Amino acid sequence: MSNERIISASIVLYNSDMEQIKCVINSYSPSNNRLLYLIDNSPVKTDIDSILTIYKNIHYYFTGENKGYGAGHNIALREAVDSGAEFHIVMNPDIRFSPDIIPVLASYMYLHDDVAYILPKVVYPDGSIQYLCKLLPTPFDLIFRRFVPNLKFVQKLNDKYVLRNNGYNQIINPPCLSGCFMFLRASAIKEHNLFFDERFFMYCEDFDLIRRIHCVGKTIYYPNVSIVHDHARESHKSNKMLFEHIKSAIKYFNKWGWFIDKERKYFNHNILRELGYISG
Repeated sequence: MSNERIISASIVLYNSDMEQIKCVINSYSPSNNRLLYLIDNSPVKTDIDSILTIYKNIHYYFTGENKGYGAGHNIALREAVDSGAEFHIVMNPDIRFSPDIIPVLASYMYLHDDVAYILPKVVYPDGSIQYLCKLLPTPFDLIFRRFVPNLKFVQKLNDKYVLRNNGYNQIINPPCLSGCFMFLRASAIKEHNLFFDERFFMYCEDFDLIRRIHCVGKTIYYPNVSIVHDHARESHKSNKMLFEHIKSAIKYFNKWGWFIDKERKYFNHNILRELGYISG
């Protein structure tokens, strides 16, 4: 193995579209110094023999049960920390990108040792931007944007919640970001025990983890490189997924506070002041 520092990544599978999985694996481009963990939560073992034949640096785990998205990634996160990886990327199966963005993000981490997490610019397949920088949510933020998004005052509130007026063209340090592509500093994960809270089966597990990361290091939005995210928004299509989303939101606010949350107020005030939404 060369002296190049090790990067690892993980994808959780669940009855996954294999063409989609091949696409994200090709994007990541596994190598001796770029390890990949596939955590298979499917009820029946996924047929990935053709992928394992092409790439020799993939570690495949069939869990035999679905304990959730975060629990699956925790398997890989612990392996990454134990293996000495310097960075670990939590990846959704529905993304694609140029392999060249990874050294760019790593270089930024090398130059800024106070950064624990980076999210690149995220776009839809048609090139339009996804507004994935956020304030820490209040219950009203999640309820209004999900159930009455077209009301004018809700649109205004949502624009502020996703920091839309920022323009998404500058490096910023928001307290909440998407978990579709989590570029993490492994030493921060290890030192502060920053693994997913496995009480969240699906949804809000990324909000919870990134919030905890923001407490110990910067969580950076970095628009100089980008990824494509298909973003199916399953909870808008399936009542079952909507129910899972609601359950996770309840767990999140039970954990952090519903209407009284001093840390939320502090972090949100900081980013709003930094971006000129408020003064003082």
